[in-house]
Amino acid sequence: MDNLPYVATMAPITSDLVESMGGSGAHVMCWALAIGADLGNNATALGANVVVIGMAEHKRQSISFWQFTKYGLVVTTVTVTISAAYVWLRYFAHA
Repeated sequence: MDNLPYVATMAPITSDLVESMGGSGAHVMCWALAIGADLGNNATALGANVVVIGMAEHKRQSISFWQFTKYGLVVTTVTVTISAAYVWLRYFAHA
C-alpha cells in the first residue's frame, strides 16, 4: 500500500487513539505515524519512488530496484534515526 492512502486511512484511527489516551494533537503517536509512513517510504522504489526511476530512464540513466533500495535503505535509516531521536528527546527525555 502506498504511504498517502495509508496515512489517510490511519490518521483518524491514530487521532482517536490519542484522544482516548488523553493526548494532544502533537502526541507521539501522530509523530510516529508521520515518520513511519513518510520517511519509511524512501527505502524502496515502490509507490511514488517509481516516478524517480521513470524520470531517470527518460534521461537514459537506468536505476534498478535493488540499486535504489541499496541507497534508499541508508537514507531511510539515517532520517528515521534522526527523527526517532527527536521524538525521544521531545517526549521521553525529561531532564
